[in-house]
Parts: sequence; C-alpha cells; structure tokens
Amino acid sequence: MSRTAVIAGVGPGLGESLARRFAAEGCQVALFARSTDYIEELATDLPDSGEGLAVTTDLTDVEQIEEGFDAVRDAFGPIDVLVNHASAASWTGLIDTTVEEFEEAWAVNGRGAFVCSQEAVGDMLEADGGTVIFTGATSAVRSLGGAIGFTAAKFAARGMAMDIAQEYGPEGVHVAHVVIDGQIDSEAARERLPDRDGETFLDPDEIAETYWHLVEQDNVSTQPFEVHITNGPQNSEFI
Repeated sequence: MSRTAVIAGVGPGLGESLARRFAAEGCQVALFARSTDYIEELATDLPDSGEGLAVTTDLTDVEQIEEGFDAVRDAFGPIDVLVNHASAASWTGLIDTTVEEFEEAWAVNGRGAFVCSQEAVGDMLEADGGTVIFTGATSAVRSLGGAIGFTAAKFAARGMAMDIAQEYGPEGVHVAHVVIDGQIDSEAARERLPDRDGETFLDPDEIAETYWHLVEQDNVSTQPFEVHITNGPQNSEFI
C-alpha cells in the first residue's frame, strides 16, 4: 500500500530531491509551496510509481494549511508522512531585525510546522502511526550569531519536534529532527558562493536518502529522534 506524504515547503534543492525520492518509492506526494508554477511542473515530473499533487499554500496562513490538507485527503487519503521543510529568515541580528521579519520566521518555522503537524498526526493516530520529520539546521542546536529570527524559530521547531515525539511515539508516530550542518548544493548556492570548494557542499539527493530511511524504519522504539548531517570529510560547521 502506498504512503501519502506531504512535503511542506518545496523548492529547488532538497525539497525537490525529497519529492523525487519519495515518489520513486511509490509514495503519493503532496507538494506545499507558494510558487504554483514550480510545484505544478514538479508534480507532473515525479518518477513512477509515485504520484504528485501541487497544493499552493502560504505556510504562514493557518486557513490555507488546513485547506491544503483537506485537498490532499480528497486526492490521496489520510497522511502517513509529513516533512516540515519550510524555512524563512532575514539573516540579520538583534538590532537590524524588524518585528515583522522576526514574526515571519516564527510563522513559517514555528506556527506553520505546528499546524501541519496537528493535521498530519491527527490522521496518523487514526491509522497505524506514521512519520513526521522536521528539517533543522545548525542554528537549531547552536546559535551562530546574527540570525536571531531564524535561530529562535529553529530552536522552537526542535523543541516542538521533541515534544511531539515524547507524546505520540508510544502510539506509533515516529518524529525525527534532521540537523543539516552545511551548505546544500544547488545552482543558487553555487552562484552565491562561487569561490567555495565544491566538495564542501551537501548533496541533496543523499540527504533525501537519509529522510527515506527514517520513514521506512518499522520499529518506533529504536528509531532515532535526531540525525546530524554534515559536509563529509570537510570541517563540520556544527562541531
């Protein structure tokens, strides 16, 4: 039986790699993002035997999130897998960050993930469990300074993931927080960092493989809560 997966926050890079990896495993994959044209094109280009559904969603809007999950259920049925992948940040420090920028980071990384998790876990509790994965970052476990909105929101998301894991793990819901400790490879990243050694970029397809392993593990009692992904043989940005 195929799984229904929601990836909340899909764009070029890891979001696309996750969609393609899950579809390749036969999942029905719902793509949530504001960029309608991009996710519609991706949804039609996912590998067989998967199936894609583009759901235009502003993850700062609670009503849109709820309507998005209703659309997924109408098309595919209850949700088995949720990836809270969306992120927002102004990359500024305390003095230079406006209240609006701070609140937007929280609205996406915090409140958006909270509402998505409520919707998905509700389905999982009525079935045989499921998997919720939060995409974290170095800033979720150690502040780097100068990105206060992003750091505060990612710390909050990590705590939320831990709380959901403790509450619903015994009921078959596996929750994992993935700390991505490095720069994910993408065309945009290479244009922004033209002098960076290519070997120090993280391969999004390899990261997506790790996410899939978290989904397919059967024994909830032995599944990890937190996984750290670093840039291989190069110096870790976290340690």
